[in-house]
Amino acid sequence: MDWLRFPPLASLRAFAAFAEKRNVVQAGEALNVSHAAISQQLRALETFLGVALLDRSGKSLTLTADGEHLARAVQLGFGAIGAAVSDLAQSGSERPVHVSLTSSFAASWLMPRLPAFRSEHSDIDLVLDPSPELVELRPGGVDVAIRYGAGGWPGVQSQMLLQTPMVIVAAPGLLGGKTDWTPAELARLPWLEEVGTTEATAWLAEHGAAIEPGAGRTNLPGNLVLEGVRAGQGVTVTVRHFVEGDIRAGRLIELYAEPDDRGYHIVTSQSPQRQAVKTFVAWLKRQAREA
Repeated sequence: MDWLRFPPLASLRAFAAFAEKRNVVQAGEALNVSHAAISQQLRALETFLGVALLDRSGKSLTLTADGEHLARAVQLGFGAIGAAVSDLAQSGSERPVHVSLTSSFAASWLMPRLPAFRSEHSDIDLVLDPSPELVELRPGGVDVAIRYGAGGWPGVQSQMLLQTPMVIVAAPGLLGGKTDWTPAELARLPWLEEVGTTEATAWLAEHGAAIEPGAGRTNLPGNLVLEGVRAGQGVTVTVRHFVEGDIRAGRLIELYAEPDDRGYHIVTSQSPQRQAVKTFVAWLKRQAREA
């Protein structure tokens, strides 16, 4: 198609509206513009094409034979566009919001709040995909990722949801009453680490230590890590927000805390988002503010 020879879309929309209503006032109301604006666009279209589309000899405007010919074409064209737009909007509204997140975040933060979302937005279905792996955000795939870090990742949009530092915790029974532990000493204790992550190994390495042979390291789903820590089965790296209640109650001891401003972020693609995704993201942010 030679787009340079294509009439302006505004003029075609005005002509299509007039062809449907056969009245400039009603055409203006349909497009939410004045009837004078419709008349101006109609004249502009005739000038562009060099063809008389309207017969102005009578009391009211009527279409010429050329005008009727173009009217049939634009009504077919805009009708097809309208049908496609409606189909796309409908299919997008019916598709569940696909969320990628770690199982620890799902179990400790999101799942307790989901009944409130279901109550407020029963028309929006969710797919929760618990995985520590980074995923590609693309249309038709994962809509939202909840990820921990400093934010500012390239190629995506990220908004801070929950600012909370990483901490090292263990149950008092495992520590035997000792609260002043060096990283090297902690490396001799059993550790619990979420499957697919290396947070414990990385933290010890950053502090000049490594889990010693025979100390024991257990990899398990993130939603089970805190249960194991509370039961005294090992030391772990987690975020303070998930264990604040345990620390206050004395069920866990905070041994180290990372002094930074990292946290969980809402990550979305840079492309336009469906209304259901926007609703879910807005709900997440409101839940974080009210926590």
